[in-house]
Amino acid sequence: MDTMDSPLPPDATPEQLVASLIRLLDVQPQGDDSFLGRRKPGGVGRIFGGQVIAQALASAEHTVPDDRPVHSLHAYFLRGGNEDFPIDFKVERDLDGGSFSNRRVVASQQGKPILNLVASFHRREPGCHHTSSLPDVPLPDTLVPESQLRQQYSEGFTEKARRVLLQPRPIELRPVEPRLWMRAGPQEPISNTWFRCVAPLPDDEKIHREVLAYASDMTLLSTSALPHGLSWMNGNAMAASLDHAIWFHDDFRADEWLLYACDSPWAGNARGFNRGRIFTRDGRLVAETAQEGLIRPITPKA
Repeated sequence: MDTMDSPLPPDATPEQLVASLIRLLDVQPQGDDSFLGRRKPGGVGRIFGGQVIAQALASAEHTVPDDRPVHSLHAYFLRGGNEDFPIDFKVERDLDGGSFSNRRVVASQQGKPILNLVASFHRREPGCHHTSSLPDVPLPDTLVPESQLRQQYSEGFTEKARRVLLQPRPIELRPVEPRLWMRAGPQEPISNTWFRCVAPLPDDEKIHREVLAYASDMTLLSTSALPHGLSWMNGNAMAASLDHAIWFHDDFRADEWLLYACDSPWAGNARGFNRGRIFTRDGRLVAETAQEGLIRPITPKA
């Protein structure tokens, strides 16, 4: 086994964590617009949805000229992925027009599709401009890192949940509002979180977009569970992403602070709908997301 594919030690440095993430998202060409996505080193259980989205985007980007950055993607999760296996990606070149390119990607494991994704790419050109304003929230320097909060509140959780809570991560989160696993009660369906990579990324716009796609699956689905006090880590909910959309508006760096401002206007029929806006620290709106997911209340196990 390549040592780069071995599990990282518990005391991995920020640089090691980010290098492992970059390698994870670096899909390998297999010929005929097919690509292979690595499995997460040491991964056990279900694949994180953001990983599949980011690897599918990376596969599509391999087939599009560099002067056409992605401006939107829409994905459907079909089956839960298994971290025991790599992921096969097949790209179809549906359009290469004067200004836009369109790609379809099917992600599969063991011959069964686990995700379908469509991505659109746009040649850069000038145009009219307006934007929303940065929400009035505390700046990241004034907030406690979520890694410290996870350590503080980890007692009392199952061993499985503790492993997830305390796992070192390449993305640093600083939440504005309390998380439900912090023993917080039901609250408004609003979630604001600052995030960034824990170490510098290369000066490659594609990598920054792929990392944002990876991180965009964090905190989003749980927003619709906030009014109901539901959290899978608390053992009272089963949750799964059903679809995911991202609109990339402007350039950004994923190793600098970004605010993920999420809200949920609706939940019902065992589903929750969520929206997200991503701002730079200086107030530029650089991306937006939307996601519907399964949220099914369950009785906690004794």
